[in-house]
Amino acid sequence: MTKTKRIWVKSAAGKYAVVCGAGVLAQLAREIAKVGKFSSVQVVTSGKVWDAVGKRMLHGLGGPRAARVHTFDDAESAKNLQSVELIARRLVKAGADRRAVVIAVGGGVVGDVAGFAASGYLRGVALVQVPTTLVAQTDSAIGGKTGVNLPEGKNLVGAFYPARLVVVDTEALATLPDREFRGGLAEVIKYGVIADAKLFAFLERNFEKLLARDKHVLGHVISRSVEIKAQVVGKDERESGLREILNFGHTFGHALESATAYKKYQHGEAVAWGMMAAALYGHEIRVTPAADASRIISLIRRMGKLPAWPAVPAKRLIELMASDKKTRNGELRFVLTPGIGKAATYDAQSPEKLELIMRLTARVAEARAVLHG
Repeated sequence: MTKTKRIWVKSAAGKYAVVCGAGVLAQLAREIAKVGKFSSVQVVTSGKVWDAVGKRMLHGLGGPRAARVHTFDDAESAKNLQSVELIARRLVKAGADRRAVVIAVGGGVVGDVAGFAASGYLRGVALVQVPTTLVAQTDSAIGGKTGVNLPEGKNLVGAFYPARLVVVDTEALATLPDREFRGGLAEVIKYGVIADAKLFAFLERNFEKLLARDKHVLGHVISRSVEIKAQVVGKDERESGLREILNFGHTFGHALESATAYKKYQHGEAVAWGMMAAALYGHEIRVTPAADASRIISLIRRMGKLPAWPAVPAKRLIELMASDKKTRNGELRFVLTPGIGKAATYDAQSPEKLELIMRLTARVAEARAVLHG
């Protein structure tokens, strides 16, 4: 096992640790023991995730009988209230009481659904997050946001419910399908755009190594992403201001996911499209310099081919954006970057320009020359 890094996250419920490193699942029982003594261990995961990491999980917990395991469909289309009810009922049948701990093992869907179930089960039981995808390890498992989708939009029902502990084992990414890994790089790029110009430049220099899952490059970008997320949510846990910058590209991305019934894109892929749209829109309304918008789009294109922009009218996508959590008094707001390493939320300007960007993003993103001064 490589060196373990412990990153602390401030929360209204008390600070908690994100433990990062290759092989840290082996010390899972010891890490859990540091945060409390629990009457039972209830693992919530999906079948495919458990096939990949189940043996290591149970070994880290102390043996095959150390936990009860509950699986459910972790497709984005199953991120709904029915899945929350399913998990809660299984916890009842397993005899989970108020001193139980729920361990969410998987990607963003598992973390969000299991976390929301834990927040409501018996009015709240302890939660541990064990993210196994790049999106979850760098973003969704940290910060306490849990929730599910409605047909009207993404993440519209949920709760702020921080975990007692987050365990990020980079070795869990070894079995992650290539499409999921590449999609997850969007969140890493996002952190460079919104908060760390040095990280962005590091990604530009080392992107091929990252695609090859070089353990040193991967370890650096994951721990740096966690540090940025921890800094932001520690200052604004409930998304009343600063935390909104973490949604760079997400207003567009969530609309794409909703418009396609959560079946066409993985989350990171939709965010990748959304970040390109945000870069272009920022440039169009004179917030984002052309050179920075070009660098953002160029780096995202190195992720590989994305599922195509949907054949959905621009007006429909804008309607879907109206349900975004950043909307105020019916007015759209977007996270944009005035320069790589910085971000802020801006009120929507010029509906005509927004529609233009929604129609042209796919063409501009595929062009050889992205933008000129």
